[in-house]
Amino acid sequence: MSGPDALARSIEATEGLLLRFVADIEDEERALQCPGLPNHVIWVLGHCAMTMNRLASLIDGEPLPESDFFQGDGTKRCIERFDTELVRFDSTPRPEADDYPSMERGRVVYAAACRRLSRVVRTLDESALESTLDWHGTPVRIDDLVVRVGFHNGAHAGQVLDLRRNLGKSRVIG
Repeated sequence: MSGPDALARSIEATEGLLLRFVADIEDEERALQCPGLPNHVIWVLGHCAMTMNRLASLIDGEPLPESDFFQGDGTKRCIERFDTELVRFDSTPRPEADDYPSMERGRVVYAAACRRLSRVVRTLDESALESTLDWHGTPVRIDDLVVRVGFHNGAHAGQVLDLRRNLGKSRVIG
């Protein structure tokens, strides 16, 4: 296994990785934060989903899915879509749960982003993987970006595990 299929499968693996840790998070818990842990679960889902969709957009030229995101200014509330201003790179998660979609919707948006990125990556040939894209002002190879985004999902999954512990949630693994 190598090339586009291997990279696509690595992104697919992050779907189940993160979703298993948020399966029992209720809507009233979705924006809870703990000292030293600034992110909350619904922000993580939206942030990771937007990051994957942004990479997919750079590759296929299609915009963020309007069903899942809107270009807001952080002031509008929408229970079905994420405001890009609230989950973008370097945003600060807000404690107001109503600024974000429900947990059910957040899980759906995250899963759809995993599937979109993996689908887009599978369309590439080996030589396309070696081409570069501008990622936050730095040219990075596409194959390296896919690995980086998968690692990004895993890093945020670790934050969710820390948050679960601090909230007194039961263990998911072991």
